[in-house]
Amino acid sequence: MSGKRDQTGRALFWGSVLLCGLLLGFAALTYLVLDGRTQAFDEGVLESLRRAGDSGQPIGPAWTKIAALDLTSLGSGFVLGLIVALIAGFLAIEGMRRTALFITFAAVTGWVLNTWLKELFQRPRPSIVPHLGEVMSLSFPSGHAMSSATVYLTLGLLLTRIATRRATKVYTLAVAATLTTIVGLSRLYLGVHYPSDVLAGWLAGLSWAIFCWMIERAIERRSGLAKEQQAVAS
Repeated sequence: MSGKRDQTGRALFWGSVLLCGLLLGFAALTYLVLDGRTQAFDEGVLESLRRAGDSGQPIGPAWTKIAALDLTSLGSGFVLGLIVALIAGFLAIEGMRRTALFITFAAVTGWVLNTWLKELFQRPRPSIVPHLGEVMSLSFPSGHAMSSATVYLTLGLLLTRIATRRATKVYTLAVAATLTTIVGLSRLYLGVHYPSDVLAGWLAGLSWAIFCWMIERAIERRSGLAKEQQAVAS
């Protein structure tokens, strides 16, 4: 038992270090954005993704626009909400109600945090190129990037606790990171976010996923995943 407590303590320590680094990175990026130092880079990246002489047409074959619209939906509130609801329902049926509540908490509070940050910074959407997708909110940080990072990485971290093989743990985190990356890049291709918006969304979403993971690890000895698994097995 003491060994498990020591392991949890080390995990929380390194989680705290990572969280501090992510928050510092977000703060530094926010300062640069508000000071206008990223604007030239942001606009240059978006222009490079459009055809010369026709900013309304993205680079690449015609199907890439359709693919980008499909892939970007993986970070929409509706799709992520459906994923969370289905997984939480599965966990609840399996008797892992606390874990289901934890996943729902991470997703909902992450969405609320993103809404608050958008209202705080009030950054308009890019106007340097025409949008290839519908947008209904402010720009910084990217809601798709932040929400996908929060949900997919929270699920990835949870699955690493369930998985017994190291290769499976690496695979689940790689899938979570890949989905998060794809969603963020699709927002750039569609011209609805600046690169700094997406990067800020990734930093904020990963920070929130790590923070929620630390909460889960801190309470695990009393009512966390391990005890739920034992109860279900018995």
